[in-house]
Amino acid sequence: MKVKSLVFAAAITLGSSIGAFAAEKDIVDTAVEAGQFKTLAAALKAADLVDTLKGKGPFTVFAPTDEAFAKLPAGTVETLLKPENKQKLTQILTYHVVAGKVMAADVAGIDEAKSVNGKMIDIDVKGSTVNVNDATVTSADIAASNGVIHVIDKVIMPPKG
Repeated sequence: MKVKSLVFAAAITLGSSIGAFAAEKDIVDTAVEAGQFKTLAAALKAADLVDTLKGKGPFTVFAPTDEAFAKLPAGTVETLLKPENKQKLTQILTYHVVAGKVMAADVAGIDEAKSVNGKMIDIDVKGSTVNVNDATVTSADIAASNGVIHVIDKVIMPPKG
């Protein structure tokens, strides 16, 4: 029993250290360091949004993982990363960002949020599961110096029109 308690205490201490460390970095650096957002980082660079998300903020980012981008139809990411598709890529990426710092506890009373690109994101809370449009939040409240990241399992697309 003592060994389990020591391991548990060490895990909490390590988790607290990682959380504190992450909060010293901006959203972009926090995401890059996590290692599961390589496609998102490349897309942000292609859309010239890196400096924006390194800015003062605060921002809330619903960040699709590399696995989420892999669920898109074959060739979609490669096509979006081409310079001629920068405007469309920017529209998609800014749809994943909300101005302000929206923590998981804050979504309990809301059913939508306005993205930076002006389109509304649907928010649905059922028990401990939070969905943004048709994506599920798999990890919430990852602190950054200029906002917060919520990891999602799917790339969400802005509505047309």
